[in-house]
Amino acid sequence: MTQQRYSIGVDIGGTFTDFVMVEAHTGRLVNYKTLTTPHNPSQAVLEGWQALLEQVRADSQQVETIIHGTTLITNALIERKGATTALICTRGFRDILEMRREMRYDIYDLLIVLPEPLVPRPLRLEVTERVNWQGEVITPLAPNELETLKPSLQENIRAIAVCLMNAFAHPHHERRVGEWLRANFPQMAISLSSDVSPEMREYERLSTTVCNAYVQPLTERYLAQLTADLQTAGFRHQLYLMLSSGGITTTDTGARFPIRLVESGPAGGALAAVRYGEIVGERDLVSLDVGGTTAKICLIKDGQPSVSSEFEIARVHRFKQGSGLPVRVPTIELIEIGAGGGSIARVDALGLIKVGPQSAGADPGPACYGFGGASPTVTDAALLLGYLNPDYFLGGRMKLETSAAETAVKRAIAEPMQMTVTDAAHGIFRAVNENMISATRVHIAERGADARQLMLIAFGGAGPIHVHQIARALKMKGYICPVGAGVVSAWGFLTAPKAFDFARTHVARLTQDHLPELDAIFGEMEAEGRATLVEAGVPAVEMRFIREADVRHVGQGHEITIPLPYPHLATVSLKDELQPGFYAYYESLYGHAHRHLDVEIVTCRLKATGPRPTVGLKAIDSVNVNPIKGHRRVFHEELGGFVDTPVYDRYALSAGMRFDGPAIVEERDSTAVIGPHTHVRVDAYANLLITLNY
Repeated sequence: MTQQRYSIGVDIGGTFTDFVMVEAHTGRLVNYKTLTTPHNPSQAVLEGWQALLEQVRADSQQVETIIHGTTLITNALIERKGATTALICTRGFRDILEMRREMRYDIYDLLIVLPEPLVPRPLRLEVTERVNWQGEVITPLAPNELETLKPSLQENIRAIAVCLMNAFAHPHHERRVGEWLRANFPQMAISLSSDVSPEMREYERLSTTVCNAYVQPLTERYLAQLTADLQTAGFRHQLYLMLSSGGITTTDTGARFPIRLVESGPAGGALAAVRYGEIVGERDLVSLDVGGTTAKICLIKDGQPSVSSEFEIARVHRFKQGSGLPVRVPTIELIEIGAGGGSIARVDALGLIKVGPQSAGADPGPACYGFGGASPTVTDAALLLGYLNPDYFLGGRMKLETSAAETAVKRAIAEPMQMTVTDAAHGIFRAVNENMISATRVHIAERGADARQLMLIAFGGAGPIHVHQIARALKMKGYICPVGAGVVSAWGFLTAPKAFDFARTHVARLTQDHLPELDAIFGEMEAEGRATLVEAGVPAVEMRFIREADVRHVGQGHEITIPLPYPHLATVSLKDELQPGFYAYYESLYGHAHRHLDVEIVTCRLKATGPRPTVGLKAIDSVNVNPIKGHRRVFHEELGGFVDTPVYDRYALSAGMRFDGPAIVEERDSTAVIGPHTHVRVDAYANLLITLNY
């Protein structure tokens, strides 16, 4: 008898670590969720590994693939817990890191606060050399100057970022510096901008390279530890990592470019939302991923999330672009706010309830966890409002303490504001919902979409608790609560292809004679991509290479990314195909294109990808049992207070079943709170499809 084969997705969040195991032939899903162990993240991974194997009674040899995403890199940058890092740059340019773009992100704020550079000024070292924007050497690198840097690189430095002027056009100087560093400081992590982000715009390239170096030692240690622990536990195959762009890569590549992993968890959630949308027949969605620490929102149009080539980390002001650390790497475009189950509530100086962005995390966690947390959180409020069953949290593996939640909310919110505990809990819940409603409204509007034409799909441990109020406030078509909602991001990892993105800045006016030169650039990137996919085990016949380019009207300061679906540009007519394609795409975005202007290319982009895995869901069997497991008093804002509400067992639902809200639907890893004036339909896989009656 042939043994079953399994794949596992692991998502380490700020509060919980989520697991999904998929049986290869049947699509059967097995979920597990446990508290994250911040002091040693691999400890929670090993606990989940063992629990999954026990549930399916499988041997470790039956697990073929593990795909892993983590918030470790993001948290290290936000909390400034990376390595002591030095910078080597062209003489005269070490203050770019503080000068930034020489622009204020808020011109009316006289007390504007900028993020502190990751590299202090004394550790920004200079060498004499100069290359112009076309890659021509103006001043050769002085090798003897490198020796003078040695005394400055001796103390406590664990990582070095190298970013020389215009190295994207001529990387030779950077590579010579890298060779010298590896020969003299083999123990240090070294990041070259020509490898990490070979694109123009000095500050963005510098910031990206510094961020990569800052988290590289931490990432290398963590991945080495996790790989060793899994091998000890019996795993004998390749561990893959989720990329922010929606692909997966090997641990070796991830350790070299950890900045590509910054948004790995949210990217998995967006991919899962796309797959669930395909299953339920909805291609236009907004995904809402609410975990213990943050909420992530992503717009999906025509079955695809948009991908951006730049985003910001650790913003000083979460809604103000320019207040964070810019990173130029491909990333699924989403907005992330500090609003999760562990977000802490407080009364501000104006006497108003504020929630987040501070989080209780996994340690000590919300007050109701009973681990010593004393601050009231969103989870405490949800428990007091009847949304959570204190005896069925994590499927009953963890008991929640209602009295501890009540004490925390009473002391910090109810008494200072002279209100009842119920009103205080409702105030916390409304405040965090308003945060998510505002962020969702902005994200949708900025991308030119209409919320009334979209479905909201909610997941993460807390997403289905908040989804009704958010969808109702935005007057959306309805909302979806997928099966296994609490671990959806981990499941999304298993739908991702093995892929990696490459970019090369090449600024030039597009002419027909110039197209063969672009073919040569794409050919070089394709060779790199092919080598990366070979390392990831992708057969040559299954490799695909997707070409894109950043293009603009001549004279513009910014560009748009357009597809180039041509295997050879030299055979394509510039006047008949390339230019009209750019104008049409530009006009679709902005309503007008300057067709009288010539076109300029800025950056060539290539995505090297393997096939997308086919990961389905197992259809549920019809059961002849009552799916209502009981009733409890639940607070419904539209009905003015607590109402006796039926509680459904997700695992007892049958395909095609219909019922009206209000209702609670419980499963081991999440709880769906379905409000009044709704109609629920259960599909063939136990997903809940909810329509709203306005």
